[in-house]
Amino acid sequence: MKLRYSANLGWMFKEYPFEKRCEAAARAGFTGVEFGQVYEHSVKDWKSWLGDNDLDMALFNMPAGDWSKGDRGIACLPNRRSEFKDSISRALDYATALNCKRVNCLSGIGPDDDAHWAALAENLHEAAAAFAKENVLLVIEAINRNDFAGFLINTSARAMRAIEAANHPNIKLQYDIYHMQRSEGELSATITRLLPMIGHMQLADNPGRHEPGTGEINFGFLLNHVADLGYDGWMGCEYAPTGKTEDSLGWMV
Repeated sequence: MKLRYSANLGWMFKEYPFEKRCEAAARAGFTGVEFGQVYEHSVKDWKSWLGDNDLDMALFNMPAGDWSKGDRGIACLPNRRSEFKDSISRALDYATALNCKRVNCLSGIGPDDDAHWAALAENLHEAAAAFAKENVLLVIEAINRNDFAGFLINTSARAMRAIEAANHPNIKLQYDIYHMQRSEGELSATITRLLPMIGHMQLADNPGRHEPGTGEINFGFLLNHVADLGYDGWMGCEYAPTGKTEDSLGWMV
């Protein structure tokens, strides 16, 4: 099976004004894009950028709180349940308008205690149920604690624990190859085991979070392995190009 790649516009094509990045991605051969905080731009603008360039919106994140103040998601925070509930509606408004079928939830930073796990489970269940009514899949991402100190969901095992606790069929794992290399390694074995529960994937090499081929991960083997497993979702390119974005795409050939 041939993998489908989406360009993360928060990381790639940054040499262009934002309103030109969809055009640049399409010109480079991408058929999908993703962007964490789509809410920075209007639905009207997004529909124009996507439609004019025949692109799918592969993924975006639920509102993640105030990034400038250190928020990295709010789903695990017991004192922000009301804010999370509001974020479900906002994410659904964008997902339905842009025909985006996957939305990612960042758990947030918090202590590893019963209260934060309970809040996360309840919030994930509520979001998954609401998204299911619109045929939108909720995914939850594990992020390494070297980059996000204190992030509650930092391994694939902890993500699966959260999914099990949420107890709803409309939630899967977002598997980020870069984060999982930093957190746990064993990439091919873990992907093979968890494939039925993976709803979206992302990539970057390590160290440096640059394009494949710049670090220690054997992407020639790994991407062929993922394709051979039959993964049919998007593979998001969430990396910082070492030069011009177009010059960083040779690994895709």
